[in-house]
Order: sequence, then structure tokens, then C-alpha cells
Amino acid sequence: MSLVLVFAVLCVIAAVPPARAHHSYANYDMSRLVDMEGTVRQVHWIFPHVTIYVEVEDADGQAQMWAMGASTPAGVERAGVSRDDVQPGDQIGVRCYPLKDGSLGCALGFVTPLHGDTARGDGVERAWN
Repeated sequence: MSLVLVFAVLCVIAAVPPARAHHSYANYDMSRLVDMEGTVRQVHWIFPHVTIYVEVEDADGQAQMWAMGASTPAGVERAGVSRDDVQPGDQIGVRCYPLKDGSLGCALGFVTPLHGDTARGDGVERAWN
């Protein structure tokens, strides 16, 4: 009986750090928003977070792939954004909170579709978090 109890306690202890760290924004600079435009290359509309990969040109004209994380699919949909609003190949503008370490990732704040399809919300800024 005591071996089972020890095992159960160890399992609970092992699960606590990942659960606490999961929704942390500590890696992001939440004090500033960065604006950029680019082409959507991939959209991962999956639990636990929607992630879009956007190709953005740097100051030298070189393509960079940015990973942009958002809320859960349900959270993004509650904010008024559907799966059809941003598709691979679409041009979008984003405002996001960059990673503190300078790597190519950010927490999405807002997305403005620039794909030219007014039925899909072209030019309408939408909150993603």
C-alpha cells in the first residue's frame, strides 16, 4: 500500500511544474508589441494552442519564418476568428509580443488579414488572445 501511495505522490509532483509553466508568458516581452506583415505558410489549429507560421522579410530582404502562438482553438473562435480567416498563402499583418531572447517567435495579440477577400474579413483587425 505505501509503495502505491509513494508512486502516486511522485506522479503528482512530476506533473506540477509542466502544468504551472504551460500558460506562462514569462518568455515574451509583454511590455511591447511588434508590428509586421508576411505570408502565412502553415496554420496549426490544434489544442492546446493555435500556432501560425508566417514568412516575414527582415531588413536585408531575407525571408524569416516566425512562429506565432495564440490561445486555444476555442479561445480564438470566441474572439471572433474562425479557421477560415487565415489560410496558408494569405498575406497578414500582425501585432504580437516578441520572445525576450530575440528568437523568431511571439505571442499573437492581433491579426489583420490582407488577402483581399472581404467576405473573409480582409483588413479587419482581430484579437487572437
